[in-house]
Amino acid sequence: MMSVERPLGPLIIGFDGTRLDAATREFLLHPAVGGVILFTRNYDNPEQLQVLTEELAALRHPRLVVSVDQEGGRVQRFREGFTRLPPLSVLGRWHASHPDRACDLAYRHGRVMAAELLARGVDLSWAPVLDLDRGSTVIGDRAMADRTEAVVELAGWYLAGMRDAGMAACAKHFPGHGSVEADSHLEVVVDARCERELEDDLAPFARLIDQVQTVMMAHVCYPAVDAAPAGFSRQWVGDCLRGRLGFEGLVVSDDLDMVGAEPAGGLPERLDQAFAAGCDLALVCKPESARRVLELDRDWPVPPAAAMARLYGRPLASLDEQLTVPEFRAWRDSLKALSKDS
Repeated sequence: MMSVERPLGPLIIGFDGTRLDAATREFLLHPAVGGVILFTRNYDNPEQLQVLTEELAALRHPRLVVSVDQEGGRVQRFREGFTRLPPLSVLGRWHASHPDRACDLAYRHGRVMAAELLARGVDLSWAPVLDLDRGSTVIGDRAMADRTEAVVELAGWYLAGMRDAGMAACAKHFPGHGSVEADSHLEVVVDARCERELEDDLAPFARLIDQVQTVMMAHVCYPAVDAAPAGFSRQWVGDCLRGRLGFEGLVVSDDLDMVGAEPAGGLPERLDQAFAAGCDLALVCKPESARRVLELDRDWPVPPAAAMARLYGRPLASLDEQLTVPEFRAWRDSLKALSKDS
């Protein structure tokens, strides 16, 4: 099959199935599509995943960015045939008593996660979570720790592991989702604290911003800065993330199907407001929503090609080669053991 040549668009979309049928191929050839996000519904085993990513790579040029959420713990889309990764909160618990051991584990976590995905043709895991663990029901054990200094140190090592494996990184959920209890998947979320109190949650992003290629916005309203959720706010995307922090990579919305995005209106309005705020990419994870969005008649923004290219995985070595190294095998075994205990 000949690939279609066209620039990558601004949508990262979900689809059904473990192989590409004719309808899905046509769907993914839409000029607004720039990448896909895979879920458990797209996965049977590592061999099937590799066939799927090869199909995706052959579909168009430049090829679509292939992504997934493979954080570990309760957010790990591929399990059978992959190392079972512990939740990131394990790192914070170790850091409280054995910080050197915790940093080593953080490196292993990022390195093994990235190496296994890259081996099967997946470019990017939307990681790491830089939120603080301060009472959020949806973040909780997805966060590394409840203290800024611990998160910064651990995430620095985790990012080094991803980088050494050959994977780009995404800091989420800017400017911090961990200190508000409500779940933005299920309800509109408001963090009513003053600007000074928000600074603690913002600090991990500010201090690690030069180590990530993309930042995912939180569907949280911070009325002390702007009434709109952060991903639809020029104050947060333009003034703070781009201006104050100097971030030059790609800004991506969280999934536009989430209830936390409702203040922006329906799906078309959410797209308009995300792009107007300064987002380069938008996540639309439900296939039925993605189809509705792609039927819209509009001029789609084009994300910077060089920045998109930086999201492609560049494996350090094949997984088989890495598995010949006793240290790498020991890293995987230690993470499996931690996962059983967590």
